[in-house]
Amino acid sequence: MNRQPFYSEKSKLYEMIADNPKLLPLLPRFGIQLGFGDRSVAEVCHANGVDTKLFLLICNIYIDPEVAIHTKDLESVDMDGLLPYLLASHRFYLDERFPHIEQHLCHIIAAGGKKYGNMLRHFYTEYKQEVEKHFDYEEKVVFPYIEALRKGLTPTDFSINQFRVNHSNIEDTLEDMMNILIKYLPGDILPKERIEISTDIIELSADLISHSLVEDQILIPFVETLENAKP
Repeated sequence: MNRQPFYSEKSKLYEMIADNPKLLPLLPRFGIQLGFGDRSVAEVCHANGVDTKLFLLICNIYIDPEVAIHTKDLESVDMDGLLPYLLASHRFYLDERFPHIEQHLCHIIAAGGKKYGNMLRHFYTEYKQEVEKHFDYEEKVVFPYIEALRKGLTPTDFSINQFRVNHSNIEDTLEDMMNILIKYLPGDILPKERIEISTDIIELSADLISHSLVEDQILIPFVETLENAKP
């Protein structure tokens, strides 16, 4: 890395979470339950069958999006848990975060009338579909390719560089939706609920950006080493 990680395997996991609440939703994606007391990161990871170095790499990306991870940083990392973590993240977004946002957004859409309600529905649907499309591509194309490489197979119809260039930017769609919620929807239309849902959307967006960084900084370099090792 281009700087020292802020936390190490000796850090108390509770202190790490207390300092960085954005890490809390990551725990169930690793299969880590609450109630770990004052145990260290290494102790909690060991108790849950999680590679400590992988856990810290991902947490440090969420803590500092500017952190740069190099191939040598990945050499001693057990990558067995990477794809399960990414799949668990997909389920978290699709089964928990999006339904939670939709539950509140439908009230605002109904109160916004045709003009604003239809625009909100359009931009939200477009945003969610782009996320679903990206996840579907990963689960049906990218992840099976990686599993084949790890089994010693040599697929020739795909490379991780194709995944790199297909990483789409959907932030423009999100910005359009946020503009309606914050700037243009009349102020007397469910103001408290709009603040709550705007906060939820911002948090979801930040999480998805960090999720993409995990793929860029860890997944892609890892797969490139597998590709380079092919006979």
